[in-house]
Formats: sequence, structure tokens, C-alpha cells
Amino acid sequence: MDNKVILLVEDNPRDEALTLRALKKSNIINDLMVARDGVEALDYLFGTGAHADDPPVMPQLVLLDLKLPRVDGLEVLRRIREDVRTKRLPVVIFTSSSEEEDMIKSYDLGANSYVRKPVESGQFAEATKQLGLYWLLLNEAAPVE
Repeated sequence: MDNKVILLVEDNPRDEALTLRALKKSNIINDLMVARDGVEALDYLFGTGAHADDPPVMPQLVLLDLKLPRVDGLEVLRRIREDVRTKRLPVVIFTSSSEEEDMIKSYDLGANSYVRKPVESGQFAEATKQLGLYWLLLNEAAPVE
């Protein structure tokens, strides 16, 4: 597997650590960029703010939490889908939210998938592994412009 980037947008240090551990344990060796709020995620994707001088690297997959500081996940998703450079980027909502309204809004805004994070760490690791295997190995993503 080549080292394409996964963008993990996650503000919870525990969930970040569990995700990183599960991906590593599953031999998913992609480079991982972590954004801890919506502003960091948007800056990374669009080469603004703290990432204005970085060479652009489009992730292969975005794992996006909804409940984020500064700019929430739904707004991040909306901006991703509005921009021609990122409108086809695979975005998986990976959240603890069990609110049906969040799920409906996520799909309405163009999420590719909506996965509730399991509370138990073993189930969390298995869900992360399955997400990684599907989206990084099996899924054929549309080219981004």
C-alpha cells in the first residue's frame, strides 16, 4: 500500500489515540495528519493559515468528527463539498453522536459514510480497522480535480 494521507479530524485525545493504535495494529501504514478542530482541518485541506506554506497534499480519506471546536464537522463537510478541489474526497463521519438529525445532515451535505464510534475500546478498534480496510483498500475513489 502506498503512503497516501489520512486526515483525522478529532478533538478527543482518547479517540485520537485509539484510532491511531487501531490503524497501526491493522497494518494500515498510511501517513496520518491529525487536525484537532475544524479550522485546522480546513487550513490543511485548502493550504491556508498554518498550512499556507506547506506543499499541498490531498488526503485519500477524511475521518471527520462532528463535535469540534471553532468550526464543527458539518461546516467542515459543507466546505469540502463546495470546493471543486475536494468535492469528491471520501469523507467518513466518525462520531459519537447518536442524534438522527446529525446523520441526516451529514448525508444531505454529502458524507460518504456515517459511523458511530463504539464506546468499548475493542469495538472501537475493530470499527476503525474495518473503516481503514474498506476505504483504503477496497474503495475506488473518484479522482479529485
